[in-house]
Amino acid sequence: MLSTPRAPRRVAAALLTAAVAGLAALSSLPAEAAPRTPVVTAEARAAGVQPGNATMGWRQQSPTAGRSALPSGPSLSTSRTTGPAAAAAKAKKKAFVPKGVLGIDVSSWQRDVDWDAQVASGKLFAYVKATEGTGYKNPYFRSQYTGSYYAGMVRGAYHFATPSSSSGTKQAQVFVKNGGAWSPDGRTLPGVLDIEYNPYGATCYGLSKAKMVSWVKAFTTEYKRLTTRDAVIYTTTDWWTRCTGNSKAFSATNPLWLARYATTPGTLPGGWTWATFWQYTATPIDQNRFSSSYARLVVLATDAG
Repeated sequence: MLSTPRAPRRVAAALLTAAVAGLAALSSLPAEAAPRTPVVTAEARAAGVQPGNATMGWRQQSPTAGRSALPSGPSLSTSRTTGPAAAAAKAKKKAFVPKGVLGIDVSSWQRDVDWDAQVASGKLFAYVKATEGTGYKNPYFRSQYTGSYYAGMVRGAYHFATPSSSSGTKQAQVFVKNGGAWSPDGRTLPGVLDIEYNPYGATCYGLSKAKMVSWVKAFTTEYKRLTTRDAVIYTTTDWWTRCTGNSKAFSATNPLWLARYATTPGTLPGGWTWATFWQYTATPIDQNRFSSSYARLVVLATDAG
């Protein structure tokens, strides 16, 4: 009986040892297993980016673009800017409409979209943000994705990549599981890897050019394994040149979606000779051109190659 008081001490020591071991194990977990809330840079904050919810083409948004304020109505008929100068700029941008099949892309910023109005204005396809990294899912994805479908659009999903937070393989898996899957129904476009400026830190996410190419390769390889489709790559010529060394490793397999807010696509990155999609403005919503006929758009949504 005299030895009984030692038992609690042994238990406490064992628990302390286990706790220390548990902390050590936690610190060694890969990034995707221990998600954290990202810290938005000052530039990204000025563009309205919120933690965990960056928008496609955010770097091309003016600091006065008002992305910190969500549109209040479903029609998306109002600009994110205000005042006479903004109205003039909006009118000037609206005056340019490229030839080709037109569409839009949306994220949670747009909330409830009037899809019938978008179709009536000539928009025939849409891409909807599904995920970012491994810790963010667009809470409006289901309503936006199905809403565009029932309005008659060909639609697809996109993933905002954060290569510093987890592997390309893991992010592809999260994307496919949460909206990025594909079906050969003629109405579902292949998923998009949105790979661009980092709103949470270093432009190239702290990766070397070679490691960035490897990251993109891991994502696109896993996406194709899971869906049979080659993912579309959304980027800018400047970012792709800076962060991949203008790699040509994907130009023969992955369709390019180029972001350039101008009246021409300009110089294409990485060996691509054709921009399948071109995001040419964000006023009053991200607007895009498919660079061929509607029949070819349907082929893209149907043919797994």
